[in-house]
Amino acid sequence: MVSHDDMSRSFGAAADLYQAGRPEYPVEAVAWMLAPVGTKARVIDVGAGTGKLTRAVLAVGAEGVTAVDPDPLMLARLHAELPDVPVLEGTAEHLPLTDDSADAVVLGQAWHWVDPVAGSREIGRVLRAGGVLGLIWNIRDAGVGWVARMSDIMHNSNAEEMIASVGPQVAAPFNTLESRSWEWSRAMTRGDLLAMARSRSYLITAEPEERARIEAGLEALFDEIGAVGDATVDLPYVTTAFRAVS
Repeated sequence: MVSHDDMSRSFGAAADLYQAGRPEYPVEAVAWMLAPVGTKARVIDVGAGTGKLTRAVLAVGAEGVTAVDPDPLMLARLHAELPDVPVLEGTAEHLPLTDDSADAVVLGQAWHWVDPVAGSREIGRVLRAGGVLGLIWNIRDAGVGWVARMSDIMHNSNAEEMIASVGPQVAAPFNTLESRSWEWSRAMTRGDLLAMARSRSYLITAEPEERARIEAGLEALFDEIGAVGDATVDLPYVTTAFRAVS
């Protein structure tokens, strides 16, 4: 069985698929996360991956962003896209940063991989007093029938299961998380949908037979919904953001 740690560090093998298949973050959601410190902030993007959240933080006007990720392949892809953004190898539990050096620490599609006690403590060390921890996820809207079927074929992720149940947990020095959600959709071709599926840790780490079974199911579903050739379908998302002040 593939371990939690192996799955959390599997994405570098599919960095190009991740960049192509994963959605960007709504800028209004990112601005809301940063509101307690203002958008002109020193921000650390932890679990930055290929820079999806990094780009949104820059778009809302952050004065400086540093990207942190445990996977050098993901950081290389981010650097190719955003060469002016400093990149560092690290995790939420072990940040290569000095005390009180950031106004905000944000994680996109990443907190479900983090030990909440150790991660909260380490992020609290790096944040200045009154700094903000921001957590955000883009989750496909499984209230739409074909999207629910696609999720069943691909298997729900740890993030989807967490958001659907108790939500993210944080520890000292953080207390209650505030949250808000935004509904939107993304026009995607069959190729985009397959890239999204292939960028998920379950598929990346699956045995070949299991991967083939999943992809066959997806291909049949995409035929059914008309995602053929260059035709697009709207994939609905719910973005949920959380914030807490240290």
